[in-house]
Amino acid sequence: MNQYHLDLYLENLFDQNICIDQSQWQDWLTKWFNHLNLDFDKNKTYDINLRLTNDQEIQSLNKLFRQQDKPTDVLSFAALEDNFPDVYEIESIALGDIIISVETASKQANLENHSLEIELAWLASHGLLHLLGWDHPDDDSLKQMLTMQGELLNSVSVNAPSIKKYFS
Repeated sequence: MNQYHLDLYLENLFDQNICIDQSQWQDWLTKWFNHLNLDFDKNKTYDINLRLTNDQEIQSLNKLFRQQDKPTDVLSFAALEDNFPDVYEIESIALGDIIISVETASKQANLENHSLEIELAWLASHGLLHLLGWDHPDDDSLKQMLTMQGELLNSVSVNAPSIKKYFS
């Protein structure tokens, strides 16, 4: 398995303390990135911005970028939409931004009867896959993506939620 270096830039704009600290996020995202066994340059550093926010901010972003005037759980903005540039002088490559509404995540965790930690990990793994080009325009691709999210969570000893509810 390839070993990549990932730098995480965490912005916690949510008013309360979150159950996952900077080092835990760094550990999870690095392990997930390496678990995916991507064919990227191992000599580069890959950067991800993770922003934890509230419903008001994510609703504003959702309206601006997706024309949906409502809160959502996670938004991802990939820095590179196509193949990675073939540049040798760049040591660090920005993958993009993952933005999670902790308010929505908390509501979803309560509905699903699992912890906020599990929900935040689930949403962050979803955002990471989107940054890496995964999408879910149909049920088959959604099932593949959710299955991979479960695999990623399990790889860091977080119990992944069941994906059966998405296909019943």
